[in-house]
Amino acid sequence: MLEEIAIENLGVIRAARVPLSEGLTVVTGETGAGKTMVLTGLNLLMGGKADPRSVRPGADRAAVEGRIRVSGHPTVAERVQEAGGELEDDGTVLVLRTIADGRSRAHLGGRAVPQGVLAEIADDLVTVHGQAEQLRLRTSAKQRDALDDFAGPRHQRVLAGYRTAWSERAGLLGQIAESEARAAERAREVELLRIGLEEIERVDPSPGEDAELATLIERLSNAEGLRVAAGEAHQAMAGEDETGSQQNAIALVERARKALEGGASSDPALAELATRFADVGYLINDLATDVAAYLDDLEADPGALEAAHARRADLAGLTRSYGETIDDVLRWASDAGLRLLDLDDGGERLGAMRARVAELDDELERLADLLTQARTTGATELAGSVTTELHGLAMGGAHLEVTVERAEELGPYGADQVTMLLVPHPGAPPRPLGKGASGGELSRVMLALEVALATSPHKTASSDGDNGDGERQDADGVLRRTFVFDEVDAGVGGRAAVEVGRRLARLGRTTQVVIVTHLAQVAAFGDAHLVVTKSTDGDGAEDGMITVTGVREVTGEDRVVELARMLSGQEDSETARQHATELLESSVVGR
Repeated sequence: MLEEIAIENLGVIRAARVPLSEGLTVVTGETGAGKTMVLTGLNLLMGGKADPRSVRPGADRAAVEGRIRVSGHPTVAERVQEAGGELEDDGTVLVLRTIADGRSRAHLGGRAVPQGVLAEIADDLVTVHGQAEQLRLRTSAKQRDALDDFAGPRHQRVLAGYRTAWSERAGLLGQIAESEARAAERAREVELLRIGLEEIERVDPSPGEDAELATLIERLSNAEGLRVAAGEAHQAMAGEDETGSQQNAIALVERARKALEGGASSDPALAELATRFADVGYLINDLATDVAAYLDDLEADPGALEAAHARRADLAGLTRSYGETIDDVLRWASDAGLRLLDLDDGGERLGAMRARVAELDDELERLADLLTQARTTGATELAGSVTTELHGLAMGGAHLEVTVERAEELGPYGADQVTMLLVPHPGAPPRPLGKGASGGELSRVMLALEVALATSPHKTASSDGDNGDGERQDADGVLRRTFVFDEVDAGVGGRAAVEVGRRLARLGRTTQVVIVTHLAQVAAFGDAHLVVTKSTDGDGAEDGMITVTGVREVTGEDRVVELARMLSGQEDSETARQHATELLESSVVGR
């Protein structure tokens, strides 16, 4: 809800602070005092078009600042934060609109934002009904939403179930379309994977086999050189020289060991060296045995070398296609097997998705029938309720028609096309809302609609419509909108004017309502009464004088004086004051 508006240098208003409370706030004042500037300021806060000519003569800039409570409106609060704005600790947000140098600027929660962002949040918070404003229910979709709201919480739950099923169905259809579009691509991928796996299975490589083969081929290719080297090493360690004497490493180490052992009893250090020579002898013996075994195994085998080259060629064919090494090839084969299983399972998933879509189609048809039934019943009730309200608003010959037509195909909100038509007087053809009615009549039609929607018998509201924190709510705990009416009482008077005031007060029980009025019968029903006053100032006009407007709240005797002025033009008339007092008293009883 709107908590207050501060206006500076807008039209005839130099500076004014407009407090706005819950319930019904009435704005009155003499003709030409600048009541419309209050609505102009509100329109600027709500993202309306700025007119540079609205800047007060003599001023460089105009500014309108508003404080809006958004607690209870999570989507609005989220949009503020998305735009970079910050909420106040008390759940309000500051909105600022300035006009200077022929340009307007908008700020939301301390952050500069495009004008359209203000319009977005206003769409969820404020509705202005006036001759120059568009209708809240200007489209068939908005009219359907209004009828759904009138139909109550039970219908809303069915609609929510339908929307959930519709969303799931849409998601599945998108997946099915994507799956079908990629069918040929998947088939090609499956074929390539199978070819690769069959080739790897035929070769049947072992982990690290390519490295082992490289070592084997190198050994077989250099067998003669390796035999010579190993033979010389064995000769040096354990062989005989040309004279038959053993001058090899084993014999020499053994001779050294024995020489040291001869003196070991005389010196422990020498004994330790002899032991170490013994260890060296054992090691050389082991080496000689291993070299001899190597020589026995080392044979030139042209067949084995050819087989190793052939195997290496087979492995090279795999590494060219599936990885740099055989280990890479084996990893590719493992991943390919899993991917193949996933692709082979695609047909089953596709079938399951199609079966689920069929189930959802049946569910949507069932829910759509329930929606149509509830909307058809609600349309009759809403039309009757609005027509009754119109008769009390001096439009006795008018009535509203609400039609629900079933479309051939289901849509996101069912299969219904909702249309609201106004018959302004007997014999006139039904016409869309907003056409065929004057500004004042149109405002009264919208007032009748808003009252009917707010007082729907399908909604169970609490006894006082209060949530315990002073905020007025629907039965579902959602804070209601702010409604602004201009010219709603144009062309009416007497009893009809009283009925207009009574209905505005009734609407104010569950919403915040602001009305600019010139009728005391309407103003008497206000929970708060603001008066726009004008005076002259010698600053800025070419002739040295300029009209300046201020806004003040009136209570008690001051309010009686204002109502008396509205009734007779003479606020000091005792008769007018008595009449004003009677209006205030009767308005309390008449609620």
